[in-house]
Amino acid sequence: MAGYGDDSGFAAWLADNGHALPDGSLSSAVLRQRGSAYVDGVYGSRFLGVPTDGVAQERAWPRTGATAYGSEIASDTIPTAVVQASYAAALYEAENPGGLSAATSGAAAVKREKVGPLEVEYATSSGDVLADATIRLAVVEGLLSPLFRRPETAIFAV
Repeated sequence: MAGYGDDSGFAAWLADNGHALPDGSLSSAVLRQRGSAYVDGVYGSRFLGVPTDGVAQERAWPRTGATAYGSEIASDTIPTAVVQASYAAALYEAENPGGLSAATSGAAAVKREKVGPLEVEYATSSGDVLADATIRLAVVEGLLSPLFRRPETAIFAV
C-alpha cells in the first residue's frame, strides 16, 4: 500500500517548509504510509464524494463527486492538500514515533482520586475514549477542511 505523494515530493516539502527528518527516522516511504493512513483513518469519512474505485480502493483518494471551493475535483485527482496533509502527519510521526496511533482503554480512566489529605478531580472527557486519545494536527485539519462535508440546515415540514 503506497502513501500519498512520493519520497522526492516529501523531501521537497520538508525543505520548502524548513524541516528535516530526525536522525534515525524510519524511511520516507514508511513515514508517508503512516501519514496517509492517519489522514484516511481520521478524516476519510468527512471527505466529500466516494472513493472512485469503491471499497477495493486502498486510499480515500481519488474520489468521485468531491468538490472544493465550489469546483468539482476530477475523479482521478488526489488534491495537493491531501498529499501535503499526509506529509505533515508523516513529519509528526518522525518526530513522535507512534504518535499517530491512538490506543487507549476507558477502564483505566480516573475521575477523582484521594491520596491522604489530598483529593484531585480530573476534567471529564467526552465519553468517547478513542476520540479523546486521537491526536489532532491543526495544520492537517487546515489543509483538509475545504474537502470536508459541510453540515447543512434541514427544515422538515409536517
